[in-house]
Order: sequence, then structure tokens, then C-alpha cells
Amino acid sequence: MLSKFIAPDNKIEMRAIGREEEASKEEKKVYQSYVLTIVSEDTLEIAMPMEKSKLILLPVDSEYDLVFYGNTGLYQCFARIIDRYKSNNVFILLVELTSNLRKYQRREYYRFSCALEMCARNLEEDEIQAIEKRLPYALTSGLPLKQSVIVDISGGGLRFISSQKYEPGNLLYCSYNLIKGKQQKQYEVIGKVLSVREVENRDGFFEHRVQYYDMDKDTREEIIKYIFEEERKNLQKERE
Repeated sequence: MLSKFIAPDNKIEMRAIGREEEASKEEKKVYQSYVLTIVSEDTLEIAMPMEKSKLILLPVDSEYDLVFYGNTGLYQCFARIIDRYKSNNVFILLVELTSNLRKYQRREYYRFSCALEMCARNLEEDEIQAIEKRLPYALTSGLPLKQSVIVDISGGGLRFISSQKYEPGNLLYCSYNLIKGKQQKQYEVIGKVLSVREVENRDGFFEHRVQYYDMDKDTREEIIKYIFEEERKNLQKERE
């Protein structure tokens, strides 16, 4: 299956899956590599990245978001470096895919299908003005929240279903929990409604697509890390 989309010499972009508080700017860089050998359906040999003729010794067990420039388009997956070595004067990384390969659109984040409880509300006018002007603000507490269910989530936004219909262009306060380590962590984010449609065969329920609004980099990286961990768990279950 893998060999249908990826071939030797295909270019690869590698972005580290951040270790949140430990991650440095260097670890967040995008490295350039290319496919050497397809070892199996979930293992590849790729060239060790170089910068200005200098090898970048990426560590074993480090994890990356890979984008492949395949013969029929761009493809994305998560992967882990399981070994590194030299063969015929070529420095090689052996990587194991830890998620399924998927079609990728540039500037698109990986969307993870899920079923997560969330509560949300429209922002008040004074909150919107402060956010749009990038002024210090505190969200008003105690306002009523509507329950909803997130059906997919990414580093760029989310899609959720609710009996409450929010209008395109509205700014929302969204609150949900993700597993970080072995504990739940609450995320309170601002999102802009991109589109709304009524759910088929479910009268009174609406599907919303929301883009995160002015999200800080650390929070975005934590969400991407959560998605990576959940994808890895799912792939392990499939293999078992």
C-alpha cells in the first residue's frame, strides 16, 4: 500500500513533534530529506538531513510529522526514528510510521476523528473588541454554555455538532479536555466559525467548522502532540 504512493527519491519535509516545555526553536525546524528504500509497509529508510553540507544527527526515538512529495501529490503521516547508521557512505535514518498515510493539502493540519465533549458560547461584544484589538482581557465567567461534541480536531481548528446554531463569522469561546500524559487538561480557546450546516437525519442539530483564532504556539503544539499520541495508539490497536 505504501509503495503505491511513495517511491525512492521522493522529497520529505520533517517537522519535530514538540516536547512542549523542552522543545527549542531548533527542534521546531523543518528538515529536508528524501526516501531511500521502502523496507516494509510501515518502515522506511530515509536520508539523514543536511544543512550547509553538515549532517543533522536527529536522535533515535524522536518523533516527526512527515510530508512526502509523492508522484501523485503530497502525503502526510507521523513517524518515529528507530535507528540510524551508515551504508555505502550514505547516512541513513530508519523510520517507523506511527499513523496511516493520508492525502495532504499545503497549509492543512492533520484532522483527527474523535468524539470529545465541549461547551461553547458566543463571545460578548466587549470580549470581541478586546481580542480583535489584541488588548489584555479576561473572559466573562458565569455565562451560560451550550454542550456540543467535537467530531474532529486539528492544530488549526475543530469540527463540532451542537443543537445550538452559531453563525459563520462569529467568535466562540470553546472549552474541552484533552489527555496530556496521564491526566486531563482543560483547553479554553477562541474559535471563528467558518461554516455551518444542518446534520442529515438529525433534525435540530448543526455541524460547525471552526478555525482557532489567534492561538498561541505552545497550545497549538500541545494539541498536535495529543493528536499524534492518539493516532499512535490507534495504529498499535490495528496492528494487534
